Amino acid sequence: MGVQYRDYYEILAVDKSASQDDIKRAFKKLARKYHPDVATEKADAEEKFKEVNEAYEVLGDPEKRKKYDTLGPNWDQSQGFPGGGYNDFGGGGGSHEYHFGGSTGFSDFFESMFGGRASNDPFGAFGGGGRRASNQPLAGQDIEADLLVRIEEIMEGSSRQIRLSRPGAGGGATKESTIRVKVPKGVGEGQMIRCAGLGYPGINSGPNGDLYLKVRLERHPDYQVSGRDLTNELILAPWEAVLGTSVTIPTPHGSVKLSIKSNTQPGTTMRLRGKGLPKGEDGYGDLYVEIAVEFPELPTDEEKELWQKLAEISEFSPRD
Repeated sequence: MGVQYRDYYEILAVDKSASQDDIKRAFKKLARKYHPDVATEKADAEEKFKEVNEAYEVLGDPEKRKKYDTLGPNWDQSQGFPGGGYNDFGGGGGSHEYHFGGSTGFSDFFESMFGGRASNDPFGAFGGGGRRASNQPLAGQDIEADLLVRIEEIMEGSSRQIRLSRPGAGGGATKESTIRVKVPKGVGEGQMIRCAGLGYPGINSGPNGDLYLKVRLERHPDYQVSGRDLTNELILAPWEAVLGTSVTIPTPHGSVKLSIKSNTQPGTTMRLRGKGLPKGEDGYGDLYVEIAVEFPELPTDEEKELWQKLAEISEFSPRD
């Protein structure tokens, strides 16, 4: 069975003509709704959250979005994606298929279109039978796949169960197995987790290749990640920025009460030391809080009167 196409626009409930800002807003809205820590319907929340994350991983990246739009629903008929992408190696149907299940985080469709799995010919690296002895032991090829990791998981480290369906030696029957992968504390975007011996089987008693899981940090509705530092946008009402206020904000270390001084300007950045992601086993990055000011979209008549009165008595002019 081929890999099923995913409509990321439908998942985020946006039109194909949506701007990048529209897509970002849609992601934040849905991510907050389905985030496992706050979702009311826990049973489906985690899967929904993964779907929303994957959709934003593609549509929120202009280059990925362009590729996705260009290939479209018939993506598997395009050059480079024969018969369902990188999962199918041909010549024997399902017996040569390497499939991931459980909780790698990304769907097979995403991995097929954007992942870094091995080439379509797992034996091509051996140079062909004519250039080697038929009984020469040869190592199996390595495999690479993405592992989607939540920010919460790397704060103290975690483990993940992954189901594998991989070809047997010499293209034999597919073998099913379940492995537990340790996600180290402080592991970062792009780092590799090596699972020894879980790549393609060796030939003539050669060693198996390895499985490398490339860590991809899950998009979060509150934080943007930069190395070990995080950035969080704090939206204030105009009067909060002018008069000052006290706001409780989330951090990966728990909630923190933040004092906003009077006359705080939009674009102001506040630094919370040690409230970012772990630096391995010792120390943490910082959390940067960027101030934004948002106005009511539909002010009431009474509010308009108050704004009018303010305009009449204020001597402030932003263009002087």
